[in-house]
Amino acid sequence: MKNNKIKQAKRTTLVRVFGLMRPYAGFLALSLLLAAAVVISTLYIPVLTGDAVDDIIGKGRVDFAALGKILMRMCTVIGITVVSQWCMTVLTNHAAYKIVKDMRTAAFDKLQKLPLGYIDSHSHGDIVSRIITDVDQFSEGLLMGFAQLFTGVLTILITLVFMFRLNPLITLIVIGVTPLSMFVSAFIAKKTYAHFRDQSEKRGAMTSIVQEMIEGASCVRTFGMQENVCSRFNRADGELQTASFKAVFYSSVANPATRFCNALVYAGVGIFGALSVLGGGISVGQLAAFLGYASQYTKPFNDISGVVTELQNSIACAQRLFELLDEEEISPDASGAAVLSSVRGEVSLTDVAFSYVPDRPLIEGLSLYAAPGQRIAIVGPTGCGKTTLINLLMRFYDVNAGSVSVDGLDIRSVTRDSLRASYGMVLQDTWLKYGTVKENIAMGRPGASDEEIVYAAKESYADGFIRRLPRGYDTVVGEDGDTLSAGQKQLLCIARVMLAVPPMLILDEATSSIDTRTEISIQRAFDKLMEGRTSFVVAHRLSTIKNADKILVMKDGRIIESGKHDELLAAGGFYAKLYNSQFETA
Repeated sequence: MKNNKIKQAKRTTLVRVFGLMRPYAGFLALSLLLAAAVVISTLYIPVLTGDAVDDIIGKGRVDFAALGKILMRMCTVIGITVVSQWCMTVLTNHAAYKIVKDMRTAAFDKLQKLPLGYIDSHSHGDIVSRIITDVDQFSEGLLMGFAQLFTGVLTILITLVFMFRLNPLITLIVIGVTPLSMFVSAFIAKKTYAHFRDQSEKRGAMTSIVQEMIEGASCVRTFGMQENVCSRFNRADGELQTASFKAVFYSSVANPATRFCNALVYAGVGIFGALSVLGGGISVGQLAAFLGYASQYTKPFNDISGVVTELQNSIACAQRLFELLDEEEISPDASGAAVLSSVRGEVSLTDVAFSYVPDRPLIEGLSLYAAPGQRIAIVGPTGCGKTTLINLLMRFYDVNAGSVSVDGLDIRSVTRDSLRASYGMVLQDTWLKYGTVKENIAMGRPGASDEEIVYAAKESYADGFIRRLPRGYDTVVGEDGDTLSAGQKQLLCIARVMLAVPPMLILDEATSSIDTRTEISIQRAFDKLMEGRTSFVVAHRLSTIKNADKILVMKDGRIIESGKHDELLAAGGFYAKLYNSQFETA
């Protein structure tokens, strides 16, 4: 049953690979014609060699004039072979790398359309491995297939034609031994696919560990986890070593096994050819040509066996990429979805239920209402569903039951782009792209002028540290802002929101990495920005949300208390305990 599934998966993958080749059929057809030219010109050399041997068969019987003509023809044929081979290589490389480019582009486009649930639940290193490493492995097999498989098959077929022309009987002997080589190659190919597939998966797992280690290097060293991380890596590396050894072992057996079969072919030609010469059936020159053909005929079997094993690796890698491409995408916007414009900021959630895992409910029966311009604070213990609520407001995840609406419109009936453009969001986790400081701030509003960018930076109190950077606003920050401190990165993210000036705001621990003095200044800037805008503020430091119009206290996915700061303190409930716990020491 398992073998049938593997075979079906291979067939499906091959069909899809051929589908990717379709746009480049012209290049491949021309490459095939050039491969035929290479094979024919190569196989014509033994004919010329045999003629030359017959022209120097005895003492005093050397025909120098004929040898000169043969030499000229040889040079011409070799020239044709070289030019055809070069052109074929250029065309096959062009087609192969175009196909690889198309695959990577499709994979990256798919990544933009996958739901956040997929990104959150799959190893990032494995996703990177599929798009980068697996596609590289696939391209190597594709190039070998184009360069050697076409030429090898044509060489076998055309060589048989040439040999039949010389001596049909010896040719039949050659054909009789051929199935043995084909059987050996097919047997080994079946074994290698499963091992190459396993190798790709183990490689993805190891890439994931390396990426995780690089991203959390400071944390690993802080808590002395180097030995633990090394142990995990060594275990993954050992599994990859085992999988790679099995894959390489089976693939390496193919070449010597086919060489043995081919040696039988060559020996058979030599023996029967010598007997035929003695019987006057063929000349010595024709025997020399036949031995050359036997060598030409058997060589592609060695090449094809290597290509077949490499193709098993390529198919396994392609299948992993196709699995990514086949993942279910984010559900498209509803037909005739409305575009939010002139947003007032009226937000309501009605009987909302949501869970990341079907049998483990997180939010149940949650309802809230935010009037236009109202400032809503969301507090509660870790894991109570605060950030999940933000994800639902932004429609990063869809609710399982109930509804979320903006200005009276269910957010499932409006376009995602217009919904998200209506929010400005600053999260606890910052993200910066590789580029200048100016480019990172401008993500808030592409096309903003330099003056507007500087003004937003001043409003977020980022202008001071930016001007101290080596090139000011033109300083290039590394991947994810690695050259900046956590607080500086968060200031740049705040500057984006200041530049965007959206109708609604989401602040999820927006000042968690900033010093207290700067936080007070930014809080004033946020107060100014939030005037007249519906705002949702998630905070653990409860002193920062005293002035909220409404405070929602969440626990176990439910709102258990709501009201103003003074009202909740007077009630002496869960919020009062949370608030007072932050000042117990004082």
